[in-house]
Amino acid sequence: MMKTRCPEAYRFFCNPVKVMGIFVASLVGFLVWFSAVNGWPSYGFQWSQKPGKKDVNLDDIIEQIRYIGDSFPRPVEMPKDKLLGGLFPEGFDVNTCVSRYQSALYRKEQKHQPSPNLVSRLRKYEALHKQCGPFTESYNRTLEYLKSGSHGQDTNSTGCKYVIWIPEAGLGNRMLSLSSAFLYALLTNRVLLVDPGSRVSDLFCEPFPEVSWLLPSNFPLTGKFSSFDQKSPETFGNLLRNRSHANSTSSSLPPYLYLYLVHDYDEFDKCFFCDHDHTILQNIPWLIVKSNIYFAPSLVSIPSFQQDISDLFPNLGTVFHYLGRYLFNPTNFVWGLVTRYYDINLARADEKIGVQIRVLDKDFGRFERVLNQTLGCMLRENLLPEINGTKPVVIQSGKLKTKALLITSLRSWYSEAIKSMYWKRSTVTGEVVEVHQPSHEQYQHTRRRMHNIKAWAEIYLLSLTDKLVTSGGSTFGYIAHSLGGLKPWILYKPEDHVIPNPPCQRGVSMEPCMHAPPYHDCTSKKWTGPGGKLDPHVQHCDDKWWGIKFIDRE
Repeated sequence: MMKTRCPEAYRFFCNPVKVMGIFVASLVGFLVWFSAVNGWPSYGFQWSQKPGKKDVNLDDIIEQIRYIGDSFPRPVEMPKDKLLGGLFPEGFDVNTCVSRYQSALYRKEQKHQPSPNLVSRLRKYEALHKQCGPFTESYNRTLEYLKSGSHGQDTNSTGCKYVIWIPEAGLGNRMLSLSSAFLYALLTNRVLLVDPGSRVSDLFCEPFPEVSWLLPSNFPLTGKFSSFDQKSPETFGNLLRNRSHANSTSSSLPPYLYLYLVHDYDEFDKCFFCDHDHTILQNIPWLIVKSNIYFAPSLVSIPSFQQDISDLFPNLGTVFHYLGRYLFNPTNFVWGLVTRYYDINLARADEKIGVQIRVLDKDFGRFERVLNQTLGCMLRENLLPEINGTKPVVIQSGKLKTKALLITSLRSWYSEAIKSMYWKRSTVTGEVVEVHQPSHEQYQHTRRRMHNIKAWAEIYLLSLTDKLVTSGGSTFGYIAHSLGGLKPWILYKPEDHVIPNPPCQRGVSMEPCMHAPPYHDCTSKKWTGPGGKLDPHVQHCDDKWWGIKFIDRE
């Protein structure tokens, strides 16, 4: 059969590679033009969505745009201390995770530096992860023991043990429990692996050099993750409940156990924090952690960990700050959202104030009450200037000082009200207050991919502010102020529908709160309640009196 020749006049269009190149270039050009016209960053979608409008499935679009964006070389400006005092290792390809090195350009210089012990331990962990991570020879051999049902003593030849983290609850809870699992891995010389079903690769760069932290999809227990709960026979709590472990040897222990550390765990699950019971876990190569709480503060209650934690963190008020900065660096796609929004809306302001509003008490959820409490806090603490009424403001000299107020909330009503207030009236100081809110999702959509991407970008934006007000009990706010190294002003939860007096108070540390500490007597194996003795550097939380948190050593 004779091959049809392409006419000379149309030869360009007969080349599919060139046509696809023109299409991709046109798509990128359209997105840039669209973002410029609408005042939003490139790759431009508007973060907010109109109420009542059907949610668009952006997963495929995200993949395409991310691919296009990452295919272009990008010059990366470097801070003076690009490794943050040794927190980050050498050897990463800068362009695979721009945020790891650029984030320092957007933050004030931190007063604290990671301890030499923490830096040394992270380098040792990275070497262990490289040796034992997915698809290495050691990993494959340890996996064969699991498939054959071999017991703990059979894995001594590989020297590799693992903590597998599976997600539970929303993004803030996940980040808190994941950082706690990593601290546990550091303390026990285990390798941390992450369930790929959590979609962390959408949000965070790979934290460890050369070998991924994602659990391979063919891991033999993956199919059980979704059905695992407190009643599962494989839990550590049920192992203690159903057998006498006093006479157990490593040969009689299972090759894996589930650690159920969710807020409703019982007295047997809580034995994880008891030194005597915890020794059993040393001989089990695969530990699978399911948690929705920041359980790091209770690890210090295990005597064999106390000195190690103190050596790693001489100031215990920085535990999550350093673990979070190390683990949770935004992917290039998320970093693009963060930096473009920051550069357009926040960078030029003389001072940046963050406010995170999350209404957890539905009975108190009248917009006016929440607004009054929030404004009452910011005005009382001089975070925002007073309204001047109708009198004109006389500017003495120089340009007007500006304050950028970044509000994150599921609702837009609060930001619109504050924006209207400062637009209609001047301030007593002559300052200009600019109000910004990236999105208002109406409701939390934990399982929606785009929702979590926007949530992570907003958490990070809050962490870049100079001062921060957060809602008590919200893990979203915990992450923001801890990453930013900020002691927040915490909006107290109202009692009997009455705005608290004072409406907020400065936090005692930048650490998150553990909402469900064990409060468990390891000898009697009984509930003791929150009246028991705490470590000198652990105290009850500002916003949850029954919770506990690390505090500064000063």
